[in-house]
Amino acid sequence: MNSGSGKAAGAGGSAGADRPRRRGRPSRAEADSGPGTQERIRLAAREEFAERGYDKTSVRGVAKAAGVDPALVHHYFGSKDELFAAAVETSIEPALLVPAILGQGPDGVGERLARYFLGVWENPVTRAPMLAVIRSALTHEAAAKVLRNLVLRKLLERVAADLKVPEPTFRAELAASHMIGIAMLRYVVQVEPLASADPEEIVAMVAPTLQRYLTEA
Repeated sequence: MNSGSGKAAGAGGSAGADRPRRRGRPSRAEADSGPGTQERIRLAAREEFAERGYDKTSVRGVAKAAGVDPALVHHYFGSKDELFAAAVETSIEPALLVPAILGQGPDGVGERLARYFLGVWENPVTRAPMLAVIRSALTHEAAAKVLRNLVLRKLLERVAADLKVPEPTFRAELAASHMIGIAMLRYVVQVEPLASADPEEIVAMVAPTLQRYLTEA
């Protein structure tokens, strides 16, 4: 009986050696667990990062919250950094935002950008993960990289490049610094009277500056 067990174990080990399983690759049963699984993981990650911050959130914890195996999280999103980026992106949705900002042409683009950005922060559901990324970016390079890629590369640079203005990257960075500075003072540090100001009042004050950054030659 022992001999048979050893043979079976040996055969299994040999097969495993011939076909090594890639790290994070789930079984077919796990991968076929439903079309909504990836989105469920993304939303669970957004809640975990928002509640626990970057440091205290783990892939295993996100998997538990989503009700899936950790291997499935790795399969869909790769590393913790990539999972963090995906979680934050669900709050801004740059793929939808860029057409919404640019669809009506250059006139009013500053106002549309300011209103959308503040709308993300005013919504408690999307504010929490944005707070997590802003706070984490101050102390973690991985989180700072996510912020740079999401706000600059996927959002503002696309807007500026489409508007055909000189130095689109520089202009995008100026616009980003303006909006992130407002977010820091209003939602993170909560400096008054900015913290209690009506969002429409902020849009009215900020929009002309963003318009100048993004459209004036």
